[in-house]
Amino acid sequence: MKLAYQGYDSKGKVVTDTIDAPTSDEAKQLLRGRGLFVTSIDPAGNEEKNAKGAGGGLLGSRAGSGIKGLTLFTRQLQVMITTGTPIVQALSALQRQTDNAVWRETIEKLSSRVEEGVALSEAMKEHPQRFDAIYCNLVAAGEVSGKLPMMLERLTDLTRKQMQTRNTVIGALVYPSLLIVVAISVLCLMLTMVLPRFGDLFVTLDLPLPPTTMALMYLSGILTSYWWMILIGLAVVGFGLRYWVKTEHGKQTIFTMMLRLPMLGKVTRSFATARIARLLGVLMDSHLPLLEVLDLIRDGTANVHYNKLLDNAKEAVTRGEPISTTFTSSDLITPSVAEAIKSGEASGKVATSLLVMSDMIDEENEVLIKSLTGVLEPLILLGMGVLVGFMALSIFLPLFDLTAMSAGGPQ
Repeated sequence: MKLAYQGYDSKGKVVTDTIDAPTSDEAKQLLRGRGLFVTSIDPAGNEEKNAKGAGGGLLGSRAGSGIKGLTLFTRQLQVMITTGTPIVQALSALQRQTDNAVWRETIEKLSSRVEEGVALSEAMKEHPQRFDAIYCNLVAAGEVSGKLPMMLERLTDLTRKQMQTRNTVIGALVYPSLLIVVAISVLCLMLTMVLPRFGDLFVTLDLPLPPTTMALMYLSGILTSYWWMILIGLAVVGFGLRYWVKTEHGKQTIFTMMLRLPMLGKVTRSFATARIARLLGVLMDSHLPLLEVLDLIRDGTANVHYNKLLDNAKEAVTRGEPISTTFTSSDLITPSVAEAIKSGEASGKVATSLLVMSDMIDEENEVLIKSLTGVLEPLILLGMGVLVGFMALSIFLPLFDLTAMSAGGPQ
């Protein structure tokens, strides 16, 4: 069977070719014997699909400047470092093959700094918009311990999980958001295009209008006459909310609402717990000092309530208390994670326990998101139906009255 593969040679160069082998596993073994690191292998009829999946290079046009681009960068750098490619040469190869201008410039600067003798982690710290403190510290730990490929592999898993979580949430919100946009569009269309025509008809016929119809006609008149004022008002409110959310009081209020709302609170706690558990597990497994680990996670956490929790945990550790005492007494951390930390402290395997728990919580979160959206979608559709039905009834009710009056009049 002819198989198409893509991989890297010992110099970090991309190799794309075909090979004859009974199975893909045997083909991988043959290619390893040639000194190649295989990243993808499929039947030869899928070359076009493979080329598209590669994105035109290590960091193709699909690689954005956010978490997706970081995930691809980390994965490909880990592959090249694992094959024994020197860091400068690996970065140069990444720079030549990426189609993303933002990452090309970033990689070029990293390569220049490393050529000057600066450590890779220090060069990354000069680009905080691409590499946060957790990322840089894990790379630094890998450089000091001589286990950079392993640290890059952990970072690959970490960034991939973050991207998967983000995609899960965004994917779940796409359809409900589309329904809401359609509902608002239909409402505005009926109020600005349909109702004014019926309003002229009602004036011509001099019909007594029901209260609901009069209210809709009044709202329609405001929208058609003062739409520009409404747009200005919405813009002012939007900018005002944006500024307020950045203030300490705004952050406190928003995050408190996110934690206290019935359905949203459970989701917020679950996702925050999974993230903290995974970061704790990865950083502690990298043998970083616990106090430094807590500081790094705190700096990477936006929710002010979890920031306070991590500060309390740091104070407890400073006093010589186990970290589980703080997490067990807080309702921000799910009991299963708190118990996993407590059991891990007793057995000396805290990092392993946390990584296992974070994987389990991530799986539960996916099911939770699907369940919530499964409930939300029919509620939105029901709301749309009620809204459209109410407007249609308010429009045609005067006409029904007119028909009844005509039928009951003199013959």
